[in-house]
Amino acid sequence: MIRGVLDDHPERRALTDELHARPAPELEAPGRAVFLAVKAPDDAHRRDMAADRAHLLDFIDRQGGGSGGGSGDGSSGEHPPEEASQYLADLGGFRLKWERHTEFVSYTLYEEGLARSLFAGELAGRFPEDWLATAPGAVLAAIEVEAVRVESEEAAVAILDRDLRDMLARESLACARVIDGNALAAGDFRVGADGFSRFAVVVHGQAGPRRIGRVVQRLIEIETYRTLAMLALPVARETAGRLNGIERELSALVAQAARGREGPGESELLDRLTAVSADIEDIAASTAFRFGAGDAYQAIVHERIAMLREERMAGRQLFSEFMTRRFEQSMRTCHAAQRRLTELATRASRTAELLRTRVSVAVEAQNQELLASMNRRAALQLRLQETVEGLSVVAISYYGVSLAGYVLAPFAGGLGVPKGTLTAIAVPLVVALVWWSVWRIRRRVGADD
Repeated sequence: MIRGVLDDHPERRALTDELHARPAPELEAPGRAVFLAVKAPDDAHRRDMAADRAHLLDFIDRQGGGSGGGSGDGSSGEHPPEEASQYLADLGGFRLKWERHTEFVSYTLYEEGLARSLFAGELAGRFPEDWLATAPGAVLAAIEVEAVRVESEEAAVAILDRDLRDMLARESLACARVIDGNALAAGDFRVGADGFSRFAVVVHGQAGPRRIGRVVQRLIEIETYRTLAMLALPVARETAGRLNGIERELSALVAQAARGREGPGESELLDRLTAVSADIEDIAASTAFRFGAGDAYQAIVHERIAMLREERMAGRQLFSEFMTRRFEQSMRTCHAAQRRLTELATRASRTAELLRTRVSVAVEAQNQELLASMNRRAALQLRLQETVEGLSVVAISYYGVSLAGYVLAPFAGGLGVPKGTLTAIAVPLVVALVWWSVWRIRRRVGADD
């Protein structure tokens, strides 16, 4: 036995439970589901989670729940634990499924049995108006799904063409066989006058409540994540407008940099380029989450459509075809804005490198001029030094001869030589001695250097 010998990793249970989180609901046909997603307008991923839970508890209490203690599985309407991210409950006459996601919270109500008419809105009326008014956010998605059971596929087609004709727009209607050909799924991805999008699942073969529930959930997820993915579209359009001005400014900077000395100085160009680069980084930072989330949600939409394993029915467009024609165009706009932002950042980097090269070349030229000037000054200083040394030899020799004259004066009478003659004889000797001494000193200083 492992338990008792080794301790569990602290995340083992949580990671295993994650595989079984958000189970597909069961729904018998006839039946229906109403889905409501609420999202905070700004920074929804940083929202107050306590407000989400408080709103859920208010709904439970309004339906007569909340009196149980228990484990929080919702079987008798008790309140869920504070850390719960999902909640299932039978609230009497309908079932509730609540989920907390990264950016939104969702409420799904399930009801089975015949209704007065398709999409009558009675189940949606379970959401009290004053309770909706206190929701911690705005409606991201509101969806009604009707599940109907008939005897044959012909009867299923008849329902689509007759009963649902005025409820689903024909020009945008997507329809496909699902559940291995045992049901038809249809939807027009429009928002009705009551604020709900509508989908229908018409079962005509062998399909149990679990399979029907999975199809209903996938249709809801397709519409919800389609909306979430397209939240990147207005961001992409705004980004494209801002990038137009930045692109013009960057092109002007490149053109001015190409003019060389005829254009603005490198310092001015670098200041302007720094401002452009800062704008690009600001846009990248402010749009990174929305674009990244859009890509992730787009992948989920494609995944959920693939899970439907849809088959064409009587030449009608499939859900995947509808998304290719409508949804993918919007997402391509988002991807284009992302690529353009990346390309502009790269162009700004290359322009900065070009200007840095220009500055380096200019600095190198200045260094060469400075070295040449230093060489000229050194040569001039050498000549000046040599001149000073010559003058020094003369000055020192003058004083040396004067001193020699005083030294030799007493000997002039004994030698029978005039004082001036002795002084004249001493001049070349003193000059030679002084010059040799200066040469030795300069040589010794040079050797030390």
